Amino acid sequence: MLPAKSTKPSTLITESNCIHSDFLLGLGPHGFHRLHYTEWGSRNNPNVIFCVHGLTRNSRDFDRVASKLAGRYRVICPDMPGRGLSDWLVHCSDYNLTLYMADIVALLARSGVEKIDWLGTSMGGLIGLLIAAQPNSPIKRLLLNDIGPCISERSRHRIMEYLGRDPRFPNLASLEDYIRRIHAPFGPLSDAQWHHLAKHSAKKIDNGYALHYDPGIADGFKNLASATTSLWPVWDALKCPVKVFRGSNSDLLSATTAAEMANRGPKAEITEFPGIGHAPALMSEDQITAVIEWFNP
Repeated sequence: MLPAKSTKPSTLITESNCIHSDFLLGLGPHGFHRLHYTEWGSRNNPNVIFCVHGLTRNSRDFDRVASKLAGRYRVICPDMPGRGLSDWLVHCSDYNLTLYMADIVALLARSGVEKIDWLGTSMGGLIGLLIAAQPNSPIKRLLLNDIGPCISERSRHRIMEYLGRDPRFPNLASLEDYIRRIHAPFGPLSDAQWHHLAKHSAKKIDNGYALHYDPGIADGFKNLASATTSLWPVWDALKCPVKVFRGSNSDLLSATTAAEMANRGPKAEITEFPGIGHAPALMSEDQITAVIEWFNP
């Protein structure tokens, strides 16, 4: 297990906004691990949104949208195990949806509220989908960013082409070039936005930089992909309002699947962003506006 940097809460300043950084203990099959999270807005605000990132990403992906939501909401963004500042797990098989859901329940208890809204990108959306389908779920409103009840075979192959590798970079600029290439489907981000993603995707090592996630999550992804061949029964069990974002060029959430999501189960509202693949980065003004409008009906 690689230790996280600190177990003490801290305050970070980004742009003109103040966010809090903290840890909690999660329990898996092979012991405890530290789960890091960032938190925006007043801790006394009972209106809480959880923002949960994609497979290889981290909590700082949501900085821009969280700063916009923080006026009306308390926004909590975890680094799921093996990503960002959270601990890496000793057994790679523990990188699974069951453990992730247990960590979210611990984070929910830490928050002190009983009901939350949920914004999840890709893997983060799957976690939200599974929690929202449970009886007496705490999720009031669900926004799934480019994810649905089934994952295309094409996207699985694309992800496995880079997942599990442990590339090293002599400097942050070369790591940013890699991030721009691997995540090109995010769409036309600005130089500042790409730099933000790269900076928080980087882990300093002796001879340069590595990516800030455990290559062992590849083992978990193989199990996740096989376990999520079809989650339509889970989808049909949803009772809360659901919004779905889709990149028009997404290879993970097909147009056919999105159309079916609009016509069965909770009958989701679908918003498609042209020229974007998997997944909308939630950094552009139109995407952020769509998030705000969903959570502020």
